[in-house]
Amino acid sequence: MWDRISEIYLREVDKRFEEVINGVLRRATLRPGQQVLDLGTGTGSVALKAAPSVLPGGNVTAVDISPEMLALARQRGASIGVSNVTFLEGRAEEIPSPSGQFDAVLASLSLMYTIDRAAAAREIARVLRPGGRLVAAVWGGREQADIVLLQQTAGSFAPKPPVPGVGSGALADPVEFLEQLERAGIRARVKSETTGFDFDDLSSAWDVLAGVTTVQLPPERQQEAKAAVRAKMWPDGDGHRQFSNLTHFITGER
Repeated sequence: MWDRISEIYLREVDKRFEEVINGVLRRATLRPGQQVLDLGTGTGSVALKAAPSVLPGGNVTAVDISPEMLALARQRGASIGVSNVTFLEGRAEEIPSPSGQFDAVLASLSLMYTIDRAAAAREIARVLRPGGRLVAAVWGGREQADIVLLQQTAGSFAPKPPVPGVGSGALADPVEFLEQLERAGIRARVKSETTGFDFDDLSSAWDVLAGVTTVQLPPERQQEAKAAVRAKMWPDGDGHRQFSNLTHFITGER
């Protein structure tokens, strides 16, 4: 899925997640000389924004499971002359880096899609140096996060995913993940705030947030799914809509 949406993610999603990205970086308090891991970098927004903050002497390692996303991230980095970011294919459950390498691990809107979050917690703890910092962002539930409401409503018309407990709202209640981090050696806490973005109309929101995940549905099921989203989120007619999204910021130290 991530390979399929890489172009639209770069063009339409990254700019809408900027408020969350800035919230992650603000909490990370990066300094020159630090080594940083961006876990689930996507098209590289967090990594490329973090890179100047750790100069001189610091580097960012950006990891993602999608080769297409990474290819776009590398192109972005080259186009703006960033030379202290390394992009690697990998996943949170098996981070392709030595133990104790990083002063900070950043994970902006990626941990909800991790299949084995207990393993991810152990891996994050493994690659952090003593005193190292984790900063992550995840969405709240569908009642508080419009992006989750749209994606879960549309997704209810598609076949169930092969792995349960994975998706945009999977960490709406992050308590279990905090316990997994604690067992791995990271004492973490959560602060929540509302972030937002907008779309001109249902069609544009659908194409960006639901189109790819429902593309394999028969046309009539796609229309049923779109009608369900319209009824829930555009009940008074089509047009501009501001998305309000409760966002959990998880911070912790090893």
